[in-house]
Amino acid sequence: MPKGLPASVPDDGLSTRQRRNRPLVMVHTGDGKGKSTAAFGLALRGWNQGWNIGVFQFVKSAKWRIGEQEVLERLGRLHRQTGEGGPVEWHKMGSGWSWSRKQGDVDDHAAAAREGWNEVARRLMAQTHDLVILDEFTYPMKWGWVDVDEVVTALADRPGYQHVVITGRDADPKLIAVADLVTEMTKVKHPMDAGQKGQKGIEW
Repeated sequence: MPKGLPASVPDDGLSTRQRRNRPLVMVHTGDGKGKSTAAFGLALRGWNQGWNIGVFQFVKSAKWRIGEQEVLERLGRLHRQTGEGGPVEWHKMGSGWSWSRKQGDVDDHAAAAREGWNEVARRLMAQTHDLVILDEFTYPMKWGWVDVDEVVTALADRPGYQHVVITGRDADPKLIAVADLVTEMTKVKHPMDAGQKGQKGIEW
C-alpha cells in the first residue's frame, strides 16, 4: 500500500471519503508478543483525536496494573479536567467489572466473561464509545464462555461509527471473516526463550 493508496478500489458506489471513514473491526492474533500493546497504542491515537475510549480486559488479573492502563487513565482524568483528548474507561473482568457491585476475584470466570460481553454488546448498540478494545477476548470465545456467532452478529450489526479491536491468540475463523483488519503476531525470538523474565517497561 504505497503512499497510503489502496491496492484496489471497489465498485461499491461509495465516495472515497465515505469508504475511508468506515468503522473497522480489527483483530490482533498470533503467538507473538505485541497484540495488546498495538491495541493500546491505537487507543492513544484515538484519545488524541478526541475519541471516547472503552477498554475491557477479559483475562488479565485485576492485580496487574499495566503501564498502558496507568497512562490512559491519567489521560482520561486530563480530559475531565481540561477537555483535552477524549474520555477513557478501563474495565477488568478480574475485579468483578467496574460497573458490578461484586469486587475481588471472581470464581465463575465464564459467568463473568458473559457479563462483560453483555455489557459490551449494550454499549455497542448505544454507541457509547468511538473505540472499543476487547483485550484477550479471543479466549472466552475459544473456551466456549461467549458465543462466537453472537459476537460476530453484534459486530456486523453495530450502528454508527465504532471501531472495535479484539486481541488474543487463536482467533476464531468466524471472527477473522467479519474483521476488516487482521494482524497475526509471529514470534521469531523472545528473551523468555533464553530464560529471561519479563521486565518493567517491556511487559508492563
